[in-house]
Formats: sequence, C-alpha cells, structure tokens
Amino acid sequence: MAPSRSRSGVPALSRPTPQAAPQAPPPGDDRAFFGQPRGLLTLSGLEVWERFSFLGMQAILVLYFADAVARGGMGMDPGTAASVSAAYGTLVYLVSVAGGWLADRILGSYRAVLWGGILIACGHYSMAVPTDVMTWVGLGLISAGTGLLKPNVANMVGKLYRTEDDRRDAGFALYYMGINIGAFLGPLITGWLGDHKGWHWGFSAAAIGMTFGLIQYVAGRRHLAGRKASAEYALPRAAMRRAVLLIVLGLLAFALVAGVLAAVGWLTMDRFVDLLTLISVIAPVVYFVWMFRSPRVSAEERGRLRPYVVLFLASVAFNFILFQAYSTMMLLASTNARTEILGFHFPASWYASALGAFEVALAPVVAAVWARMGHRQPHASNKIALGVVLGGLSFLLMVLPTAGHEGDSYKMAAWWIVGSYLLLGLGDILLETSGMSATTKLAPKAFASQTMALWFLSLALANGIQAQVVKLYGTVSNAAYFGVNGAIAVAVGLAVIAAAPWLRRTMHPVH
Repeated sequence: MAPSRSRSGVPALSRPTPQAAPQAPPPGDDRAFFGQPRGLLTLSGLEVWERFSFLGMQAILVLYFADAVARGGMGMDPGTAASVSAAYGTLVYLVSVAGGWLADRILGSYRAVLWGGILIACGHYSMAVPTDVMTWVGLGLISAGTGLLKPNVANMVGKLYRTEDDRRDAGFALYYMGINIGAFLGPLITGWLGDHKGWHWGFSAAAIGMTFGLIQYVAGRRHLAGRKASAEYALPRAAMRRAVLLIVLGLLAFALVAGVLAAVGWLTMDRFVDLLTLISVIAPVVYFVWMFRSPRVSAEERGRLRPYVVLFLASVAFNFILFQAYSTMMLLASTNARTEILGFHFPASWYASALGAFEVALAPVVAAVWARMGHRQPHASNKIALGVVLGGLSFLLMVLPTAGHEGDSYKMAAWWIVGSYLLLGLGDILLETSGMSATTKLAPKAFASQTMALWFLSLALANGIQAQVVKLYGTVSNAAYFGVNGAIAVAVGLAVIAAAPWLRRTMHPVH
C-alpha cells in the first residue's frame, strides 16, 4: 500500500440469473457531502480508517520482523524480513480476487465489506498480543478481511450515482483522497507508538483505527446503495449451499495439510513464500489464457486484450518498486537515514507517511493539469509508462547517497528518501488512475465485471516477485540493489513508450 486498489472479481463458469434486482442508488439530489451523496462520507471514512490501520501496520511490520528479540522484535535478518512482508502482500491481493466473487455470488457488497472489516480488526487485535503465534494468526485474519473489503468498497461508491450523474469522477477523487489521508496518518501514529512504547502498541493503534471505521460504516449504512442482504448475482440456493460447504471444507483441508506439513518440518517460511510466489505467477497466466480462448470474447475484444498484457506488465514493474516503500526503504531508513529534520527527531517509520502526503497534495494538481490540457494530454499508455519511469527513478535516486558506503555507520540526509517518495507518489498517481481506467475500457463485455481481477493479480505478482528479490537486500551493496532494480523499472517504462504507436492503434477507445 501504499496507495488503494479497489475492484475485483474472478472467473465464473456461467453467469447466474440475478435473484434480486440491484438496489437503486439514492436520489440524484443527495448533495449532503461537499455536493456528493451522503453515503460517500461513510465509505470514504471507512477507507480512511482501513488505510490507517493497514498501512500504519505495514510501515512498522518489516521493522518488527527485523528487530532483535530482546527489543520485542522477531529477530529476522533484513532480507528475510522484507521477503516475509512481501509474501503477506502477495496473499492479500490473491485473496482479493476471491473477495469480489464472494460479494457478487454469496454475501452481497455490504456484508462482504462488513465482515471484511471485522476480520481486519480482529487481526490487528491479535497482533497486539505480544506472541509470535498471534502475529501469524493476525496476519492471516487481516489478509482474509482485506480480501473481502478492498474489492467491494469502490463498487459501493459507484452505486451511489446514477449512470448519467456527472458528479461521479469528482466523487471518486474525494474517495481517493480519503484513502491517502489514511495512508498519511497511519504510519505517524503506529510509528511513534512502535518506536516509543513497543511494536505491539503500534498494532493496537491499527486495531482501534479499524474499529472506528467499522462503527461509522454501520452507523451510516442507511445512506448506502447495495446494502441488501442478498448478492446482486446470487447463486441459486442449492448451488450457494454447495459453494459455502466447499469453501469451508477447503479452508479446513488447507489448514490441516499446512499444519501437518509444518509439524513435520517441510512447510518452512521460505517454502511458504516460494509457494505464494509460484501462485502469483500462475494465476494471471491462467486468467489471460482463459480470457483469450473464451468463445464469449470477440476477435475485436481479443485484439484489445493484447495491449492490456503490456499495461499489466507495466503495473507489475511499477508496483514492484512501490511496495518496497514499506519494506526495503523502511529498512534503509531505519539504519542509514537521519531521523531528523530542522532539529525535530522522528521515528524512521514516519518516512512512509511522506508517500501518502505527496499523493494527497499531487492528485488534484495532476487532475487539473489533465483537465487543462484536454485532448492534448498524453495517451493513457504514455501516462502509465511515465509512472513506471518515475518509480524506477525513485530507486535510482537512492544510488547517490548510498554509493561507496557500507554498513550502518553512514547516515544520509532525510531529503533523499523524501525525494524518492515524491517521485514514487507522482508515479503512482499517473499509473494507478490511468491503469484502472484503461482496464475498464479494454475489458471484454463478457468479463466487464471481472477484468479488474487482473489488476489485482498484477499487484499480487509484483509482491510475489518482490518476495524473492528482496532476499538479496543486505547481501549486496545498497547502491547495487537500488540501482539495478531502478534501472529495470526505467527500462520497462521506456519500452512501453517505444511501443506507444502500436498501443495507440490497438487500445481504441482508450485515449
């Protein structure tokens, strides 16, 4: 996180007949929240607290893993700490793909988000208990809860507006700003508590934040569209019973097999990380092959899927860099960066707040620039490519203060990491907004409600690759690590720019 990824779905063998019509949006004259529907306040407030808890916890998670046991940490070496943190991110985004399906077919959006929030809160409360076992239990609950919540909140935002309502884009802009307000505040609170009181105090703050989010979500439910108990495209009753039974039995079987393998010593942490990476590679490949071969996809739609493969890989390259804002960059900040600006001392985890702050500040600026340029603005593929280049440059920038220095004896000025996050935040705004918009426009009609799953899978794959690469952190020089990874990202961005003429021809109607 980093910034929010908010819609999802998974392939279904057939599209069931809707059991109930979708609930109508609120009246078009609802303008109680800055001219927007009142329900937007409820959903934006939920996202503020969800991102507060999720990214607040993630900002200190890798530091907790790497800290000495005597100081309350888990005593992992830096590379392993970053790898396990990335594996957790992989699991979150893999589960998010299933979360969209559960909402569409079984739970309904409102209940999926509610139960997701409850699981997230329980996970953070579990991590507040200072034992290793409860840490792993907590991370499992947060992964499952985030998988239910994240794919469905933005869908509920969309249901607040009628199709022709011209307030929709502005509403999503306010919603996105709420996400980044949480991303800014979370590391400030959890970081200070983790640094001054102990890591589990920081996890407690994340738990309380998610609880606040749930309270205001339930309190404001009357203003939400799509809050009916039934799913919009619910499975027939018999099929739903079978699906629930299979899900429960599958989870129990997985837990049993994993427990046995762990007990006999085969399922080590390294093997579990490797397994998640393998799944993150296989899942998008299967998904793309299935869509390309589907008889429900026309030749014209198949032609638009080809450029989407390029955008998918660009998203992987950028998010591989972005997610390290909460892993290797946190480790670097904790050992080799000054935690002082103008005489004010702060926890190293506060650097993570810079990313959210820059996105809150820059998002309206970027939107204003594109609006002013109108039809002269760059093509979507070039915006995405520029975002990837900026992500790579954020890592290349770190070569300058780290070159020629080894160990923990040198301390770079705070502005180096702040500058890196500035480039990264701007890149994320360019790539995320254009990428998600292009995803919805390039989706085949038969998969219109499911193609966002591919965007989630690009995030899972980025984390899966990261889980392997970050193992090198601490074994090679910092300059080499950040330099090589940054150069690869820049090269990917430049390759997308080089492919711009072909992308412009094949991405119609995307501009």
